[in-house]
Amino acid sequence: MNRTSFVVAAKTAFDLASASEVADRWGEESACAGMTVGGLAHHLLQQASNTVRLVQMEPVAEPPIGLLDHYARAAWVEAGQDDEANVTIRESADAGAEGGPERVLEQAAHALDLLPSALETHRVPDQVHIPWQGWSLTTEDFLTTRAMEIVVHSDDLAASVGLPTPEFPDDLVAEVLRLLAGVAVRRHGQAAVVRALSRPQRAPESVSAF
Repeated sequence: MNRTSFVVAAKTAFDLASASEVADRWGEESACAGMTVGGLAHHLLQQASNTVRLVQMEPVAEPPIGLLDHYARAAWVEAGQDDEANVTIRESADAGAEGGPERVLEQAAHALDLLPSALETHRVPDQVHIPWQGWSLTTEDFLTTRAMEIVVHSDDLAASVGLPTPEFPDDLVAEVLRLLAGVAVRRHGQAAVVRALSRPQRAPESVSAF
């Protein structure tokens, strides 16, 4: 993935979160059940903020794990809506939105200003430690995970307030789709995903990655 595309995607998410429709419905429930529109906007914009923060941290000695192993280990992936892993994510997002849209957008704008220089190749280590998970990914895999969050949650936010889902750079979307397909195959098997994409008459009801 071109790192410029990642910056473009982060700015696209910021533009969506800046829409008046988002501010107008800030305290209402979003398309992500149990999370407010403001909480969802905060969670979306945190992807750029966390990227700036984590790529500048010193890497740990432990080698990175694989991208699909990251999702196999992460508690939230197969957790139910009311399980602790997902409740914690929602509560943290809503708490982060309590300052209101202006404060959330101000913090996000600052992160966006720092993002291009933070992603310069000569400054970024080969791997990124994810402290809330306890393991590391290669830098490119880490950026793919953040890109997935940006693309998926931008769709969630747009759906929450009745706006069109924004378009993202093709190379970034290709990486996100590769990731989602890989997770879906692990969860549902090759045949299920192949049928969902090519044979609707034999496709299972769902091959959702998450």
